[in-house]
Amino acid sequence: MNIGITCYPTYGGSGVVATELGQHLARLGHTVHFISSALPMRLMELGEKVFFHEVEVMNYPLFEHVPYDLALATKMVEVARLRKLDLLHVHYAIPHSISGYLAREIVKPQHLPVVTTLHGTDITLVGRDRSYLPVTQFGIQQSDGVTAVSHFLKQATLSEFCGICDIRVIPNFVDTTKVRRFFSEEIRERFAPRGERILVHVSNFRPVKRLPDVIKIFHRVQKEIPAVLLMIGDGPERSNAQYLVSQMGISNRVFFVGMVGMVESYLSVCDLMLLPSETESFGLAALEAMACEVPVVASQVGGLPELVEDGRSGYLRPLGDVEAMAAVALEILDDRNLDTFRKEARRRAVEEYSATRVIPKYEAYYQEVIEKSCC
Repeated sequence: MNIGITCYPTYGGSGVVATELGQHLARLGHTVHFISSALPMRLMELGEKVFFHEVEVMNYPLFEHVPYDLALATKMVEVARLRKLDLLHVHYAIPHSISGYLAREIVKPQHLPVVTTLHGTDITLVGRDRSYLPVTQFGIQQSDGVTAVSHFLKQATLSEFCGICDIRVIPNFVDTTKVRRFFSEEIRERFAPRGERILVHVSNFRPVKRLPDVIKIFHRVQKEIPAVLLMIGDGPERSNAQYLVSQMGISNRVFFVGMVGMVESYLSVCDLMLLPSETESFGLAALEAMACEVPVVASQVGGLPELVEDGRSGYLRPLGDVEAMAAVALEILDDRNLDTFRKEARRRAVEEYSATRVIPKYEAYYQEVIEKSCC
């Protein structure tokens, strides 16, 4: 197949999944065209089967805000016609599904079915601002195929958008041959030279990630056992989190390492991930940790209960209950339990969410959508 993929190029789960999906499809023999405003951060392979087409947004004095969605649609049309795309796969309803719809209508009679994958923010955006409801609903309904990354997100979408019922759940995935535990003595020594337990949090540091809860959980844990905390990522809550760490007197135990290219190299030296988010449509950071044999303590919200097996690959506790999360964190970190939790986390990632298990679901769905839309 000749497949166009559009995603946000910035650091985030949807861009990571879209990029990894395209690269895996190319290895399976498909030709993939990434159409985006910039080169996606995880896109490492351009060549015979992988191409990148940059959306160029020109500045016009007439427009206070440059219409990116129209520029994107224009580039989609160009690529679809020139490269004879069989299908266009867009990640996020706003604005990508709208741009995809416009491109599909413009290129007629060329056949260009559009698949939209919902990652979560598309739906929560409508929850925060109802003025986006009509356009989001239209973009989803006009798509030839719709997927969601979890059953939770599917149900949330059905609740928000009455009349939409044909949504296929295809979960996020990781390449478990690449995202795995490979111990680095140098990294371990840098943060835990005296053999401390290493806890980790990975996110874009938005308020929804509840960084104060991460720090409070760790604060309780380090009172009981020697431990350090790695804060991987960046975002608007970083300075507030650093201030809280300073106020608690644990600055020498908490390391803000910023964004890292190969997160698995850091996860591989960690013992436990903390993810006390307000909501998670799936929890890709948790899955990457589990693939690296790092169990997870998380909020019992959103799609996380579908990913983390409570009591096996980690623990789920009520949102905001830092005492309970600290208690189960200490239970996992006990020498008698940690190895078992490690093995269960890796098993879960490999058996249910590996690329070799999930990618064929996308291939089959693409074929189904193409055949159905031709009728």
